[in-house]
Amino acid sequence: MKIDQKKFIDSLGGPEAASRMDSEARADALESHMMAELNRAKTGDPAWDQTKPKNYPTVAEVEAQIETRKYREGVGFMYVPRTGENVRKLPPMPSNATLFDFFKLRFMDTSNHVLQSANLAMKNGMSEEIILACLLHDVVQEIIRTDHGWWGAQLFEPYVPEKVSFAIRYHQTLRYYPDPSVGYEYPDLYRQLFGADYVPPPYIEATYQMVRKHPRYMDARLVTVNDLYAFDPNAVVSIEPFTDIIGRHFKQPKEGLGNDGSPVAHMWRTIARPDQPL
Repeated sequence: MKIDQKKFIDSLGGPEAASRMDSEARADALESHMMAELNRAKTGDPAWDQTKPKNYPTVAEVEAQIETRKYREGVGFMYVPRTGENVRKLPPMPSNATLFDFFKLRFMDTSNHVLQSANLAMKNGMSEEIILACLLHDVVQEIIRTDHGWWGAQLFEPYVPEKVSFAIRYHQTLRYYPDPSVGYEYPDLYRQLFGADYVPPPYIEATYQMVRKHPRYMDARLVTVNDLYAFDPNAVVSIEPFTDIIGRHFKQPKEGLGNDGSPVAHMWRTIARPDQPL
């Protein structure tokens, strides 16, 4: 996917607003921007035409809009659609909803990307656990985008092997740090957008130092290898090729996700019922 640098910077409120964001916030914004652009291309949104000239607001105008909104930008795609249209009524979830049901009925804005990522991991001969981690690594962005690696690991931790949850949690951190041993280079796009001399926030640097020494480091690293380039607007990937992998490594509760009393059941209920006022 080609990124229109000016369009992305303008979406943040212009160069001045972007300069006030730390590198982690800008990276999260970039990934969200790429997902939104991918979904707009998939649905035939005419706004996908990146050559069409647009009138962008000034930094002051963007900041003035903050108090006119009823949401924060860190909220997930399910709660704040990026199409500018009204939300639509979602189909009801089955009473004993499975992971497949959530992919079909709730993970609409993130599924294309993660399916591409998992497909790439499969083509690259990754282990089944890494393929599963790629399949799940970003779907939590349906409800929240900030620190999505940590949120995503928490969402899946009761149901997947430790290797999978570790990889999901720390892929977010490792995308900033190259590793020639697996062919992962720091993306030139990040240099263009964030500056060649930027330094990640202290908590990201500290997390990287910890993960780099961890026995499971490579599990998280391999998600980054199969993540960054899984934004092909022309790719069509279904979940069916991953059915057996999910069956072997995802512990589907018989009561249904959200009804099993796990420490994260409330997160699944939140995704299932995003229109509940309380």
